[in-house]
Amino acid sequence: MEYVYAALILNESGEEINEENLTSVLESAGVDVEQSRVKALVAALEDVDIEEAVEEATAVPAAGGAGGAGGAAPADTGGEEEAADDGDDDEAEEAADEGGDDDEDDGDAGEGLGELFG
Repeated sequence: MEYVYAALILNESGEEINEENLTSVLESAGVDVEQSRVKALVAALEDVDIEEAVEEATAVPAAGGAGGAGGAAPADTGGEEEAADDGDDDEAEEAADEGGDDDEDDGDAGEGLGELFG
């Protein structure tokens, strides 16, 4: 992950993302640099608009995560209280299962970034 962070630092500071600059940032941070990973990342980022990729990446989890967290928390709390009152655990389990689906969607968005940044 530190390789991606180094590329983001270079992008943010307006520096060119090349092998020399990336290696310099990583070494400055005390990372044991693997040149094959540096080359792979530089090659992967050649045709990528990093600003656009960051915007898309931050928009996807925020939209999916906010809806899932907002919907799952009240359902879980209500389901547990009802389960204590009338002994019906099915509702609490269904609410927990629904919340799990949102987490899987967030993971898919992260996989795309991993492929994007090597």
